Formats: sequence, C-alpha cells, structure tokens
Amino acid sequence: MISFNEINSKYMGENLPQSNILGIGGSPRRGGNSDVLLRNILQGIKDTEVTFDVAQLRDFQFQPCIGCEKCRKDKICTGLMDGMSLLYPKIIDARGLVLVSPTHNYNITAIMKAFIDRLYCFYNFDNKNRPGQWSSQLNNQGRKAVIAAVCEQNNKKDMGFTLDAMRLPLEALGYEIIDELAVFGVFSRGKIKEKTKILEKASMLGTSLAESIIK
Repeated sequence: MISFNEINSKYMGENLPQSNILGIGGSPRRGGNSDVLLRNILQGIKDTEVTFDVAQLRDFQFQPCIGCEKCRKDKICTGLMDGMSLLYPKIIDARGLVLVSPTHNYNITAIMKAFIDRLYCFYNFDNKNRPGQWSSQLNNQGRKAVIAAVCEQNNKKDMGFTLDAMRLPLEALGYEIIDELAVFGVFSRGKIKEKTKILEKASMLGTSLAESIIK
C-alpha cells in the first residue's frame, strides 16, 4: 500500500495528472444497471488514445469521514488507514473522472457519499478564521468529469439530489463537468440493456470526456 508521504511527494507536488480516466462505480449491487452504465461510458473511451481504470467502491473496504481534521495539516487523509489509501493515488493521477450511482432514497448510495466525503482531504483551509478561505489541491489542473445516475422512478424530482450530490463536490474540487446523464425507469438487474439509445449516449459521454482531456 502506498504511504501518505509517497502520495504527497509523488502526486501533490508540481506534477500534473496524467491523461487517463478513472471510472468509479457506486452501486452495492454487482452486475446491476449502474455497472452496465459505467461499462458503456468507459467503452466510449476505448476508441480514443486515452487509457482508463475502473474502481467499484463495493470492492474497497473504507470508512466514512470521521471529521478528525488531521488532513487540514497533512494534506491527505491520515486519520484513517483503509481502502481509500489505494484509491487516492488513482484519483490524483487521473485527469478524467466518471462517477456513476443508482438513486437510493432520493440521493447517491451511502458508499458513494462516503467516498465523496473522503475527498475532503484535498481542500486547503485558512485555519486562522472559521469560516475562512479555502481552495482545492486539485484545482487548475485541467481535471474533467462526467456523472451519471440510475433511478427506478420516471422523473427528475424522484431522482432527488443524486446528480447534485456528485456534481457540486466535484466542481468545488476543481473538476469541470463535461456532461451528465440521468436514466429513469429501470430497476430489475440489467434492465438498462434494453435502452439502447441510453447506452449509446453513455458511450458518447465517455468519448467526449476522453477527447476533452487531450485537447
């Protein structure tokens, strides 16, 4: 497992992120609609010069943020030693990011929320004043992202905060959201495979993201 000193020295210096993309799946259900959607987004990258990696959050054992605030000083999460230590280098190294989550109770899944909360360590804060000025260690690096959500119901109101819960934190961290995709009316495992136009659009999102990070 890479150490926090290695993360800070290798990734958080003057080195810019690489021209590759990291896909993050936030569904606890293996082989479900969110997995299919993420796979099709990444499929759109295969026809480009950009490489990609994928991480299903259910395969990583990590805790939610405990609010210890050690990262304010250390610039990376040192309060917890868990699976996020494996994900931080991937996040830092990738210029492109894809987040996909099903809607759970009007919001992203608990595991996706925990993941996003653990990105708090990338903020720089003015510790003299509360609340004070803040900035992101990931800002001004040409980082871009696409986000997608899958919902059983049939309208944006019933999807609730799912897209907002991914978009707003990424924008605050310095990512430009290239596009987003909301998929409605699917629940049964693999049902989304019947929505060929949606999957075609998902693939186009991947291509657009890849092209945007190599311009």
